[in-house]
Amino acid sequence: MGPLLKWASGLLSRAPLLPLQFPATGFKVITDATLLEEQHYDEFKTGNYCPVNIGDVYDSNTYQVLGKLGFGSTATVWLARNLRNRRFYALKVFMRNHDDACMSELRTYNAIADANPFHPGHRHVRTGVHIKADNILHAIVDEGILESFVKDEMETPSPRKYVNTAPIYMSRRFGLPEDFGIIVLSDFGEVVNGDVERNHNAQPDVYRSPEVMLQAAWSYPIDIWNVGAMIWDVFEGGHLFHGLDPSPEKGYYTTRAHLAEIIALLGPPPLDLLQRGTRSEEFFSEDGQWIADCPIPQGKSLEKAELFLTGRNKEMFLSFVKGMLTWRPEERKTAKELLEDPWLKTWDIND
Repeated sequence: MGPLLKWASGLLSRAPLLPLQFPATGFKVITDATLLEEQHYDEFKTGNYCPVNIGDVYDSNTYQVLGKLGFGSTATVWLARNLRNRRFYALKVFMRNHDDACMSELRTYNAIADANPFHPGHRHVRTGVHIKADNILHAIVDEGILESFVKDEMETPSPRKYVNTAPIYMSRRFGLPEDFGIIVLSDFGEVVNGDVERNHNAQPDVYRSPEVMLQAAWSYPIDIWNVGAMIWDVFEGGHLFHGLDPSPEKGYYTTRAHLAEIIALLGPPPLDLLQRGTRSEEFFSEDGQWIADCPIPQGKSLEKAELFLTGRNKEMFLSFVKGMLTWRPEERKTAKELLEDPWLKTWDIND
């Protein structure tokens, strides 16, 4: 019986796919004068990005690169296909000399894999995070967009350029799926254990929390601030904070300009928070007065900034947001508390 089952199993198993042969011509070549994607990072100039070619096959002829999905400050990300089981995967290729970042992300993936799979939030975490709009995605349930992605790459190869023979591709977007999956968090390149307080710089500029800017000890509540600022951005269609310095000599993001915007919307920070920050003296006097050479915007408030709601609906939405955007991190609501917020739980809000 054993040999018979083995023979039957062999009939049912599929042979590995042959690697696709992608076009070597017919693509747009980006000029040397135009910086493309990861070329903007200093790490590219030092040769730390690993060159990847569409069509390359990795891991003993197992994973073939089918196209570029994106890039970041520590890695590039590619759509790949396992030629043996024929499934699609995201392949993240880290830069050289970033072993710590790579291992940290792998530890995060392992921790997620070992977590309770029955936890209600487990399926909303993409296993192999700054919380920002770019990292909140829909899970793919319509695999037709993956096949279309490959077809488009074969028929219309991605624009690219070569720097010292190393290729840089323009990322390709997926088409619109027929069905959307659940919302998931992705990209754990900067994840740290929130049980340990830290005070190093973190978060994308417009989502930085007060304690991060002041270099006070921070932990889980910085993610709650992230979520509050991001929900505002998505709901209102624009950033709540920009941090662009009005000084003619600067004109770019600065911490002082960002803090000034927060003061304009939330009022001055509590003195006890300032006393925790190692950078507070750059912006505030000992008694909490603003001393930075950057004006505080006048006539601003969250109420005035919210443009789409009215009456009780607006009042409840602002209460929801204010539960996340507070100076003191310990006063921010937890994720569990936010899920129970009346604005989320009430389907029909009447004035």
